[in-house]
Amino acid sequence: MTLADLPLTDQGFLVNLADWNEQIAEQLAHTAHIQLTDQHWEILWFTRNYYLQYKHLPNARVFAKAIAKALGEEKASSRYLLQLFPDGPLKYACKLAGLPKPPSCL
Repeated sequence: MTLADLPLTDQGFLVNLADWNEQIAEQLAHTAHIQLTDQHWEILWFTRNYYLQYKHLPNARVFAKAIAKALGEEKASSRYLLQLFPDGPLKYACKLAGLPKPPSCL
């Protein structure tokens, strides 16, 4: 299945969480001009697992605190996250992880 076969929101988020897989994540990243590295995948898997565990998306501050607790302070820094997702760490981590758009994102 390709991204073109899947329903997306007007901002390019997957409509159905179950449609996501690593191939779809790669395609979403390509449309956002992001080349996924191991560092991206670490944040994507963290974000996806957070959502599946807590059934909600955090705001940016809670997101950073959760990353710091799970992966270390250096990976929660805004500088690190912006290097990975320059157009918005929380928004793009959620988008590429196949999650809904965070309510705190425009």
